Amino acid sequence: MKTANSPDTKSKDILSIKKIIVSGHENVVYCEDKDTGLKAIIAIHDTTLGPALGGTRMWNYSSKEDALNDVLRLSRGMTYKAAISGLKLGGGKAVIIGDSKTQKDKKLMCKFGQFVDSLNGRYITAEDVGMSTKDMEYVRSETKHVTGIPESMGGSGDPSPVTAYGVYMGMKAAAQFKWGNNNLKDKRILIQGVGHVGENLLMHLTNEGASVIINDINKEHLSNISKKYNAKIALDENIYDLDIDIYAPCALGATVNPDTISRLKCDIIAGAANNQLADEDRDGKLCLDKGICYAPDFLINAGGLINVYSEINGYDRDHSIQQTREIYETTLEILKKADNEGIPTNDAALKIAKQRISNKNK
Repeated sequence: MKTANSPDTKSKDILSIKKIIVSGHENVVYCEDKDTGLKAIIAIHDTTLGPALGGTRMWNYSSKEDALNDVLRLSRGMTYKAAISGLKLGGGKAVIIGDSKTQKDKKLMCKFGQFVDSLNGRYITAEDVGMSTKDMEYVRSETKHVTGIPESMGGSGDPSPVTAYGVYMGMKAAAQFKWGNNNLKDKRILIQGVGHVGENLLMHLTNEGASVIINDINKEHLSNISKKYNAKIALDENIYDLDIDIYAPCALGATVNPDTISRLKCDIIAGAANNQLADEDRDGKLCLDKGICYAPDFLINAGGLINVYSEINGYDRDHSIQQTREIYETTLEILKKADNEGIPTNDAALKIAKQRISNKNK
């Protein structure tokens, strides 16, 4: 196991070390095991408010550098997600480099659990893209510092339904702010990515009578979901040119950028994906200038974090749902604050999150 300041760090990693230092992370650990083929990075951004809790993502990154960039951004986002949600948690994240469909097995996950355990509780993991509650069960066999374990083991199970519910609440708050009415019936909504969270969001929107269009890289899954919910399908090449009311990014990040913002024909962006803005300062302002109401991702997708956090003190689903429902009022408050101050919505949310961390330091 190597940390950013290990004596055997090679000169070719100098650029990566500088990136870590500039990002302000407390600890970044590279985990490698030849026997299982594990290659992972655990990033702890800030533990001012409590231990760093954040899921583990398994993705077939093209390089270690891409994996590092992703884990640094994701872990930073977790810090502010916990802070804006009023949780006694810091921000952390882990990524495993590889194909979750072909390279993931029990031995690999158990070895990863050993790396998590070596951090002595400063980092608590959970499931994310490419992971399941079964994987967290394997991790749990090696460390107690894991949440999102199966309900049969006293955990909360899959956090996706609660994440989706929080996004749904945030979307309705954005609708209330933008249109003076939170009713989403007949609104044209594009969901990009219909995995566990995206499908649960689709269920809420369909039940309310919204006109939902879906997009996903898995065409077979897309077809099945379309039939299940009677949702229309949009192809990749034209999704940003559709005439819609709300764009809901629920896959990977950075889909809100100068190119897509210039093409989007919507009033609201509200989705579950992390790090939706490719560049926070630039793209938050571009949304503001174009009159698009952007519901900050780290605020409205916090339901899953709220859900797994409750495991630490004994899981109470009703309490988790109630806390997640409060995302509606918090979102409305932040959107109004941004409007009153004439600043991008993500800036308003970051101000509040950073202030809570700053107050703890005093």
